[in-house]
Amino acid sequence: MTWQFDEAKAAGPEHLAAEHVTAYDRKARFDPTSELQLLQALGLSSTSEVLDLGAGTGEFALAAAKMCRRVVAVDISQTMLKVLHRKALQALATNLEVVNSGLLQFVPDGDFDFVYCRNTLHHLPDFWKVQALGRMHAALRPGGVLRLRDLAFSFEPQESGVRIEAWLTQAEQQPGGFPRAELEAHVRGEFSTFTWLLEPMLVRTGFALESVVYSPSGIFAAYVCRRL
Repeated sequence: MTWQFDEAKAAGPEHLAAEHVTAYDRKARFDPTSELQLLQALGLSSTSEVLDLGAGTGEFALAAAKMCRRVVAVDISQTMLKVLHRKALQALATNLEVVNSGLLQFVPDGDFDFVYCRNTLHHLPDFWKVQALGRMHAALRPGGVLRLRDLAFSFEPQESGVRIEAWLTQAEQQPGGFPRAELEAHVRGEFSTFTWLLEPMLVRTGFALESVVYSPSGIFAAYVCRRL
């Protein structure tokens, strides 16, 4: 379809270019332990099947593969997936499948117990977020769980300048993380939305919101959603 959104173009060089990907893990500082503990409390077990959308270099997918029957890791970036594939071989993670695809193109081959999506949905404008959420819903078995974490703004519109500037200033004070310039580029050119817009999208695509947590900064939100 010629009107389809170009996910690869929207992903940005920090996810596609090799020189950026090599530093991604260090800057992201992501430890999946608490996320997996949450999913275990929600029923994740050795028989579970997990779909990781926007898997990046695989920190979550590799850890999840140690706990469940099958993990499918999906990402638009071939460069990131090369890193993930190498890690999977080193870890002997034979139950981890790697798929090069965007959120809008991936077609699952079965019903998953869990869909995990972290800091990926914001690459899509709101219309396309809804399409992606619909695919996540279709990927889950009835009663399955979507764990969604992303940059989503829980403040009022008139607070935007103060809240975002405070976040950028704080980022400058944390050496080794994402540089301020990259975060400014995110605000300027990517598609983070307000939580009070995102949450009706989740409901309209067939999810029940079981848990919602907003960061004190108002910049991040985390959801546990159940497929109805």
